[in-house]
Amino acid sequence: MTTQLSDFVKAYDVRGVVPDQLNIDVAHAPGAAFAEVVALAEGASAVVIGHDMRPSSPELVDALARGITARGVDAVLIGLASTDGLYYASGALGLPGAMFTASHNPAQYNGIKFCRSGARPVGQDTGPARVRDLAQQHLDRGVSAFDGVRPGSVTQRDVPADYAGFLRGPVDLSRSRPLRVSVDAGNGMGGLTVPAVPGTDSGLPELPLTIDPMYFELDGTFPNHEANPLDPKNLVDLRERVRSHGADIGIAFDGDADRCFVVDELGDPVSPSAITAMIARREIAREVAAGRSASDVAIVHNAITSAAVPEIIAQDGARPVRTRVGHSYVKAVMSEHDAVFGGEHSAHYYFHGLLVRRHRHARGDARPGRAGRDRCPAQRGDGPLRALCRERRDQLDGHRCRGDHPAGPGPLGDGRDHGRRARRVDDHPAGGRRRAHVVDQPAPEQHRAAPASQCRGGRRGDDGARARRCPDDDPRGLT
Repeated sequence: MTTQLSDFVKAYDVRGVVPDQLNIDVAHAPGAAFAEVVALAEGASAVVIGHDMRPSSPELVDALARGITARGVDAVLIGLASTDGLYYASGALGLPGAMFTASHNPAQYNGIKFCRSGARPVGQDTGPARVRDLAQQHLDRGVSAFDGVRPGSVTQRDVPADYAGFLRGPVDLSRSRPLRVSVDAGNGMGGLTVPAVPGTDSGLPELPLTIDPMYFELDGTFPNHEANPLDPKNLVDLRERVRSHGADIGIAFDGDADRCFVVDELGDPVSPSAITAMIARREIAREVAAGRSASDVAIVHNAITSAAVPEIIAQDGARPVRTRVGHSYVKAVMSEHDAVFGGEHSAHYYFHGLLVRRHRHARGDARPGRAGRDRCPAQRGDGPLRALCRERRDQLDGHRCRGDHPAGPGPLGDGRDHGRRARRVDDHPAGGRRRAHVVDQPAPEQHRAAPASQCRGGRRGDDGARARRCPDDDPRGLT
């Protein structure tokens, strides 16, 4: 029976079980279809391909490359890479790209993330359904070669050092105090990317960072824990490491290293919604300082971040722009509204400067952006994240909500008087669930649960997720 691609080709990527759904007999078909629908349509001469550390990835890359070259398009293989590393290569080389990864999913999965040249998303309106349908036709007809087409070639390209320099570009750490950073790569691609960024092998200056590595060995069987930091149990080791080693900050990556969860200096997870709100405030202030009106500044958030995110953005005079879950939607909306920053409840963060620089690489355009636009807010000015968290802490902690807080149940439980409001709001009786409710109260008071009638949203997205503004509902459709 022919594999039905509709079972695992979704709105913005491919994600299937190996080998039951995705295997070498199947992977060539999406390659040929992508070459025709995207590469040839754009006039691209090649497709750049990267892969993660999963055991099935190398052979699937070879199969996809066979499909691409069968359509007369070259394949440029960059080998092991994070998803963002693949996006960088797409921008730097000006080529459409394909990344083999199943992100945070268990070891038996693999998948493909496609992008157009310049790392532009292949969204619902720009190809996935056409790629799927054409690939299905190839599979149904048993087509693996095309008459009259001269096959493309396969070449290798090394990009890690260039990518590390690219990541450093928007970040000024020259005045930062020395920081100790505990990083849990979860045996995923963070184990490759993280050491390259502070490294000096490519002639980059030394950074004032001491990296405390955890599970940096690339292993797609995930022997220590799943590379899914959204699940609280996968943060247990990092939280303990930050406390025991006195780290300034802890960072946990997912399998393809395009999401990072933050743990503060006390070992407490910080909600991605809170991170989104805080970075948004910094970006708004930076744009205003550069001479823009706050009302002209747009910040994108997805549909199931905390309700506090758009409220804080609006309080600072900027425009919150709501979009559906998924990187292709966020990037498209950021481009449409010229947004300076975008954040998701899943800990995907999108910086205008990095997106613009990728697209400029693709165009060969080195023009600078507006003053301050290409600068990352996370490590500027006040230095470590805890200083950022300290700013307006009363407001931000008042907006904490349980659903997007990757912490386990129960109170802080360490008996310490932290001299501030507890950073977690899940210290209510077991089994209780708290709806997000925006309030401003003195620290000793407890937040009241908002009735269900006050929960916003409820529209169902194409990915089947219940896109609720009440973030204590389980998120779906994460990338």
